[in-house]
Amino acid sequence: MNLPVIQSPVNQPLPILAANLDETDLGLAQRVAAGDAGAFERIMRKNNRMLFRAARAILHDDTEAEDCLQTAYLLAYRAIGKFNGESRLSTWLARIVINEAIGRSRAIARRGAMVPIDGADGPDAPHLQLASETAGPEEEAMRAELRKLIEQRIDALPEPFRVVFVLRGVEEMTVEETATVLGIPEATVRSRFFRARGLLRESLAREVDLSVNDAFAFDGARCDRLVAAVMKRIVTPA
Repeated sequence: MNLPVIQSPVNQPLPILAANLDETDLGLAQRVAAGDAGAFERIMRKNNRMLFRAARAILHDDTEAEDCLQTAYLLAYRAIGKFNGESRLSTWLARIVINEAIGRSRAIARRGAMVPIDGADGPDAPHLQLASETAGPEEEAMRAELRKLIEQRIDALPEPFRVVFVLRGVEEMTVEETATVLGIPEATVRSRFFRARGLLRESLAREVDLSVNDAFAFDGARCDRLVAAVMKRIVTPA
């Protein structure tokens, strides 16, 4: 396929290569404002996970969070020309998503709808990143259970702490960025993050304490198998 060309100072055609396109936050925004739909796709793919997590931290439901994100993206697309590069594009987008999520949350509350604590556990659900070492099936299963437990405990945090924890602890936003996105003082971000970590630590500690008694369990099928093996040898001596 022939590439579009521009004329050089010496009237020699040069291809417009993708590598020459501005991939900075402001450059991408300006390209979108100029009608470059591909640039907006780049923006979405770069920010999808963070923005989904931010929306879900408020809405507590995968489907609601995804719908919220779609609406927020449309709002962002229409307003992208107002982005001036003074903040990171991800911060600007997160503010739009947070506002949309808060509005939806209030609407749900007015309808008296009950939003489930546990969202769908599908392939596109956000997950905390655990160790990246190569592991066998048993280790992978254990990590999946641990990841599910951590996600459930984060979900159970009170909303003001949960949102701050997701932005700071999971997405690793700075205190300043988190404060800007949520429209709260930086001191409040620090205190809520500290409290969220404490609540999460206490919750996980209780879960561990309850699980200790079940460690090295030997009941159910394992117990039946051993008893059957011994009884067989007793009844039928070698």
